[in-house]
Amino acid sequence: MPKKATSAKKPAAKPSAEFAAVFKQLKAILTPHTKTMTVVKDDAEWYYLDTKYIGPNKKPVCFAAVRLGKAYVSFHLMSVYGNPKLLAGMSPALKKRMQGKACFNFTAPDAALFAELAKLTKTGADWFDTVDWANYKWHAS
Repeated sequence: MPKKATSAKKPAAKPSAEFAAVFKQLKAILTPHTKTMTVVKDDAEWYYLDTKYIGPNKKPVCFAAVRLGKAYVSFHLMSVYGNPKLLAGMSPALKKRMQGKACFNFTAPDAALFAELAKLTKTGADWFDTVDWANYKWHAS
């Protein structure tokens, strides 16, 4: 008699050591900004920063986050969502890493792309300082 298919799921695969290196390097892009931001989460899978600004929803405005996933490491940069003009001049290689409007996915360290992302992150932090958060509309840009 043939075996019946089981619906049991396989245990989640552990992220590779290479992903851990990517996570560490992407986290390093954000750590210089902790002087002016609030660290919301800092563990083995997430590194998350909020700005000190309060948005129209009366909550702190998210700055950026790094998430260690099963298939890739994600770098979320909210300033490019709020101001897509910050993406002007972005290299095609970094653009290729974009998923959605504010997320960049990586599976291996890439010094050149991480350097470009660090500059974009700094530009985004500077942009956050110019916004009138009490009246800002996220989808207006």
